[in-house]
Amino acid sequence: MAASTITVQPSAVEIARGAAAAIPSEVSRRPLLGILGVVTGAGLVTLAGRMLSLGLADMKGHVGISFDDGAWLDSAFNASLMFIGPFTVYIGGLLGPRRVLLFAAGLFAATSIFLPLIHSYSLLVVALIFAGMTSGTFYPLTLTFALRNIPLRYLPYTIALYAIFVDGGVNVAPSLYGWYRDHLSWQWMFWNSALIAPVMMICIYFGIPPQPPRKKSAPAPSFVGFLYLSFGLALIFTALQQGQRLDWWRSGEFNACFWSGSFFLLCALVRRLRAPNPLVALPYLAQWNTIVLGCLLFWFRFTLCTTIILIPQSLAIHGFEADQIGPAIIWSAVPLLPIALIAAFLLALKADPRLLFAAGLACTAFAAWMCAQYTTAWAAQNFYRTELLVGVGQAFAFIGLVGCIVLQAIFTGGLAKAERALSFSAYFHVIRLFGGTAGAIYMGHFIAQREKLHSNLLGLHVNGGNWITDQNIRAMTAGLYAKSSGITAAGARAIDLIGARLRLQAYSLSLIDGFLLLAWSCFCALILVALLRKSPLNYGDLSAMQQLPGAGKRSNP
Repeated sequence: MAASTITVQPSAVEIARGAAAAIPSEVSRRPLLGILGVVTGAGLVTLAGRMLSLGLADMKGHVGISFDDGAWLDSAFNASLMFIGPFTVYIGGLLGPRRVLLFAAGLFAATSIFLPLIHSYSLLVVALIFAGMTSGTFYPLTLTFALRNIPLRYLPYTIALYAIFVDGGVNVAPSLYGWYRDHLSWQWMFWNSALIAPVMMICIYFGIPPQPPRKKSAPAPSFVGFLYLSFGLALIFTALQQGQRLDWWRSGEFNACFWSGSFFLLCALVRRLRAPNPLVALPYLAQWNTIVLGCLLFWFRFTLCTTIILIPQSLAIHGFEADQIGPAIIWSAVPLLPIALIAAFLLALKADPRLLFAAGLACTAFAAWMCAQYTTAWAAQNFYRTELLVGVGQAFAFIGLVGCIVLQAIFTGGLAKAERALSFSAYFHVIRLFGGTAGAIYMGHFIAQREKLHSNLLGLHVNGGNWITDQNIRAMTAGLYAKSSGITAAGARAIDLIGARLRLQAYSLSLIDGFLLLAWSCFCALILVALLRKSPLNYGDLSAMQQLPGAGKRSNP
């Protein structure tokens, strides 16, 4: 046992020293401003996307378009986020994160100002594509900046701040949008971003040092492979997002998007095999923990369906509006700040981020099981307790997951080369978008299928000739007769009301099935967490290593 300890420990120390040396102890005179700037960008794009989905009905009424036309508005924004994710590797490696973030944030702010003033449908789609492409650079460059530039002693608190902004943007959006619509106007769902983006730009300008100019002697990297990959992912993403509405393979539009996207992905693969790009490090991503963490990120995005889909729909079937649904959702944001700080403090005290992630998944699973006790009599107040537990679980799970991702990048040499950090960031950005969309699509399909099943099962017990059914129809007919044109009309109205009750019960049972599905998915994710390999050292050890002589002396990466 002693001999094995002697042989393993020096390698861990060497890895830690290399990681500490790769990250500067100070990146600028105001490193906290740089951290605040990049995490604000990540939270801003989350809030903007959530606001768009909440305000889609108001936008359709403003422009005067149908449901089918309006469905493409959300896809225009989200597919642009997917398109720009891989392409950010190219522009980030060519220009540097600081320059790209400043330019993109300025264009995003300007676009957000004019978006509510557009009345043309085609122009609105173009503006949303432009907004998605500019704001889509925020996510991958946030992780790139964190991996390459943030001092190790700030990493746990940066992860906590990142969780507060991103997770808080999802949970605060319904209440914020409801308040805007009731007290100001729906246009503020865009103008809100126009106010936050300049704050982000100020923090980035003063907090991130300029990147040294690129050597002119070096050959300019090609963008063609990135273009193929980005187009392919964006088209497949659009196909998946519109699949349920278009009836999947029976739709020509779905087949066109899916197969053209597959063709572009094939072109990207051929391009990669014939002429590898120096800005892409695909072999670096072939690591056990990197693949498992990608699966866990996909799974974690699915667990967010509790606050994004299931609880809002369980209240919306009673006719609740966004401002009435918001109080139930916002309770998941209440514990976010204290729990995030506690989790960051635990990481700084050498806690294993895998344990934080597992604890968060366990809390989320228990909260989903509690929500499975749902009945049609529940109101927003019934979700306060469960949403509080969901907030605790999501905060711990999010910080534990991001903590594992950052450690994985550090101990696999992700800081040694810029192309590794960029490829690593783009990989998780693509999985994050696909995970959220695939989770929402599957949950919507699951609820629809379960609702049909429960409708059929309930309908077997409600048929003409059954004495319970006939008694209910006669009682309701008698109650409705006074406000109906006759006994026939009263009887028809009674049958319609019974049908509505059946649909309500069937939909409620399908929501219960959705909560149970989420609880079991968290349990399955715990098995994947157990398959993660432990990092050689934790954040506390890395911070101590950076204090060693000669570590972290790089002042300008």
